[in-house]
Amino acid sequence: MTDYRSRSLWLAELEEDLAPRPSLPGPTDADVAVVGAGFTGLWTAYYLKKADPSLRVVVLEREIAGFGASGRNGGWCHATFPGSRERAARRTSREAVVAQQRALNATVDEVGRVVAEEGIDARFHKGGMLELALSAPQLLRARESVDYERSWGFGEEDVRFLTAAEARQRVDVAGCLGAVYSPHAAAVDPARLARGLARVVEGLGVPIYEKTPVTVVAPRRAETPFGSVKAEVVVRATEAFTPELPGLRRLLVPIYSLMVATEPLPQDFWDAVGWQNREVFSDHRFLIFYAKRTVDGRIAIGGRGAPYRFGSRLSDASERVARVHEHLRQLLRELFPALGDVRITHRWGGAIAASRDWYASVGLDRASGLAWAGGYVGDGVATTNLAGRTLRDLILGRDSELVRLPWVNHRWRPWEPEPLRWLGINAAILAMASADRYEERTGRPSRRAVLVKRLIGA
Repeated sequence: MTDYRSRSLWLAELEEDLAPRPSLPGPTDADVAVVGAGFTGLWTAYYLKKADPSLRVVVLEREIAGFGASGRNGGWCHATFPGSRERAARRTSREAVVAQQRALNATVDEVGRVVAEEGIDARFHKGGMLELALSAPQLLRARESVDYERSWGFGEEDVRFLTAAEARQRVDVAGCLGAVYSPHAAAVDPARLARGLARVVEGLGVPIYEKTPVTVVAPRRAETPFGSVKAEVVVRATEAFTPELPGLRRLLVPIYSLMVATEPLPQDFWDAVGWQNREVFSDHRFLIFYAKRTVDGRIAIGGRGAPYRFGSRLSDASERVARVHEHLRQLLRELFPALGDVRITHRWGGAIAASRDWYASVGLDRASGLAWAGGYVGDGVATTNLAGRTLRDLILGRDSELVRLPWVNHRWRPWEPEPLRWLGINAAILAMASADRYEERTGRPSRRAVLVKRLIGA
């Protein structure tokens, strides 16, 4: 039997039993069949049933609710735009792009509203997000990012630059030269959110069939080993697992992100460091990391660097790449020298999904009854909520502001065939790491990372 608790700190700390719910008992009919019990699938089921309790909605899950990225991620509920604003504006308009960003900003509060209203103990705390500058090139990018936000009409209430002293008043990170702060972010316990949301969805009358792998997603039906589920709408909410479905191997690629967590830290450490408002934070390097303070006084930190596997294969080995976990441990010591040889109690990882244009999408093809959402590239904790509400409106035929946002019905072009995909993605990962090392060594901005981003479409 799968040891689900070993998949993340968040799953390990759950008090509840993680034994799978019953599988699909046999062929069935529904109004909406949702494939995947991660955030996208659960939010979609939740908002559909809240809007129309008479709808017959079923959720099909290969493992257990929250098994994938929803139960393993960094615990950031934030409002990062899911792609290139410029490209989205060329397809639609600048006004539409601004509307989507404002919808994302509001989504952080919507998640907070639902967890409070439904009594979900997600440990939600809206402390905002810090993007630190830890070198001269990063400081330049930090200032440029604020100017960029101003060019789109976002003011001090949405994003602002902090001096080094102001940043250290929030969290005292070694070598900090300044930071960009946005209030539109919260820290959450993602597994508690996913599992709590699953219980709420069940309470609304939605069966969640676990250990029920979907082998085929087709117009108005989802095939499983236990029989077909026929539905007017089939929602594909499979994110990094999408390439395992027939015909979709090149639609999205799984990219691994890994994490470590410290033991609970003593109060004198927190007295020295601050971090009282539990802001989530990263910096302006190219190969990103992300960190948060947990409710029980740990630091959980994650980042990229694990290689992409040929053929978009998923592998448990990719969740535990020793050199990436060691890099994260060393990074902790650089950020907080007082930690010394702090004990790391948990190491884990999981796959996120990226489209060829690095732009998330949500949509419904009314003719086939096929709906989808995904391609969040690791920024899905809030974006999935917006996706769920958007799918609700699309499925119910509502002409809302959400269905007119630029990511709606966006179509991805496929990734290149192998071995080009393997060569390109892994070369990009190495180039980003190399660019960071160059900036650390020389103190000058690296141009190679910008060129690589343009090449891969990021």
